[in-house]
Amino acid sequence: MSFSELDAKFMQTALELAWQGRFSTSPNPRVGCVITHGEQIVGQGFHVCAGQPHAEIHALHQAGYLAKAATAYVTLEPCSHTGRTGPCAQALIDAHIKRVVVAMSDPNPLVKGNGLHMLQKAGIQVDSGLFAQQARELNSGFLSRQERNKPYIRLKIAASLDSKTALSNGLSQWITGEAARDDVQTLRAESCAILTGVNTILADDPLLNVRRFSTLRQPLRIILDSRLRLTPEYQIIQDTKSPTLIITTVTDSAKKAIFASYSHVSILTVPANLRGQIDLQKLWVILAKRDIGSILVEAGSILNSALLTADAVDEIIYYQAPKILGANARNAIEISENPNALTERKWQTVDVKVLGQDCRWLLRHRESAKWLGVKLLQKHS
Repeated sequence: MSFSELDAKFMQTALELAWQGRFSTSPNPRVGCVITHGEQIVGQGFHVCAGQPHAEIHALHQAGYLAKAATAYVTLEPCSHTGRTGPCAQALIDAHIKRVVVAMSDPNPLVKGNGLHMLQKAGIQVDSGLFAQQARELNSGFLSRQERNKPYIRLKIAASLDSKTALSNGLSQWITGEAARDDVQTLRAESCAILTGVNTILADDPLLNVRRFSTLRQPLRIILDSRLRLTPEYQIIQDTKSPTLIITTVTDSAKKAIFASYSHVSILTVPANLRGQIDLQKLWVILAKRDIGSILVEAGSILNSALLTADAVDEIIYYQAPKILGANARNAIEISENPNALTERKWQTVDVKVLGQDCRWLLRHRESAKWLGVKLLQKHS
């Protein structure tokens, strides 16, 4: 199928609209819709929040009677089932839309081609595949839990020029500057969840929330605590505005009871691996079933290294500050020497940018890029 320059222009607008929902749609996908008559946009919208109207509904309401015989550009296949909202495919049919251009089909088993079939059966011309790669990039987390049964995992590291995250005494504030820290806040807001290990909580007492700008939702904070060493006095427990999930292998109900009065805190017991640690492979499946699509990891060298060794990381966001902390400072990663590393091409550089005095390096795992079907991140303003 060949698309016109106007098709490309309007779908690009729909993608930009979808991007506006990146902080709030979780666990739903980010979707944008544009309705046009000829060269004129008569309606547009994006999905804002789960449980609220989808992008197509917002665009149809704006278009009104002008939707009749119009063309709709949608970044994801219109839904065909009734969930918390009605089926968008039927809404497009009822509005007498003439043509629907779709960037990509929806892998959700409740949709998966049914929306396109509904439209075609109603006599609507359906053209799909325009900017499919950009649409997949937009929803890597949603697609990962649908297609791979695991979250899309991004590992954030803030380190010095010599790849150190803290002095030998543990002091780490602040390696990076304000611009880099603001960027991390954006990453948090975009994520379904923030994952860390209990050692980071015990050592640094972080909040791990979004606080530099207002957002409709706070990401879930996930703490890996196999022996349940965490206690309620830490900020992450005292902060009731953000949901917190503690992952442990402990089954002792009495040990869990100290968190009973904290309604925002839940505890999930998962199987241990042969070393008595949390089985990460089983955990990913559990989290995906809980509708967690994208995870930002903010942890120390132990968890960083475990995830990288297990090839569990899809992307690395590496903030590097122009500082040298020295040989005795704490490493960002502690992995045994890999004799094949000089010839391996496991990681691909996607983007490099300067943030204040710091540098942000974005890398994607080769296999993740292959699955996602993209080479470079699409830039949105």
